Amino acid sequence: MSRHFDAAAGLCEQPEPETAGFKLNHTMLRIKDPQRSLDFYTRVLGMRLVRRLDFEEMRFTLYFLAFLDDQQAAEVPAEDGPRTTWNFGREGVLELTHNWGDENDPEVAFHDGNSEPKGFGHIAISVPDVYSACERFETLQVDFVKRPQDGKMQGIAFIRDPDGYWIEVVQPDLLERQGIG
Repeated sequence: MSRHFDAAAGLCEQPEPETAGFKLNHTMLRIKDPQRSLDFYTRVLGMRLVRRLDFEEMRFTLYFLAFLDDQQAAEVPAEDGPRTTWNFGREGVLELTHNWGDENDPEVAFHDGNSEPKGFGHIAISVPDVYSACERFETLQVDFVKRPQDGKMQGIAFIRDPDGYWIEVVQPDLLERQGIG
C-alpha cells in the first residue's frame, strides 16, 4: 500500500528515516514597504505578527505572520526565545523580508513569478466563503488578478499584495461541492 494518497511519477515510497519530523514551516516574500505590507496582511487578510527579527548589522528585518485564532494566540509564548522556537516549529507561516532602505528606492521592485520568466506562482489562503471574502476585498480596493466568477475555474480568486505577489483565495469545500476532485 502506498504512503501517498494519489499516484504520480517520481514519488518515493520509502523515505529516509532522517526525514521523520520534517515539515514545511514558512514561505518568504521580499517586501519593499513594511508598513504597507503589514497593513495588508494583518488588516486585509487577518494574520497576526508572531515574531519580528531585526538584523542591524545586515540591515534587514524579518516579519513572521500566521493565521491564529484567539485560542491559538493564547498558546504563543510571550518571551522572545521560546516564541522564536515556537515560530520555527509550526506550519503555515509567512515570512516577509524587508531590506532597510528599499521603501525609499524607486528602482526596487520584486518579480511576482507570473510574468516572464515564470517561476514562483503564488501563496494561497483558504476562507470560509470565497465570494463574501472577495466582496470585502472589493470594498478594501484590493487589486484582483481574477475574481471568483471569472474564467473557467469558478469559485477561485487571485488577489495581489502591495508588492504584486499573487494570493490565491480558495474555499476548502468548493471544488468538492462542484464535483471536481
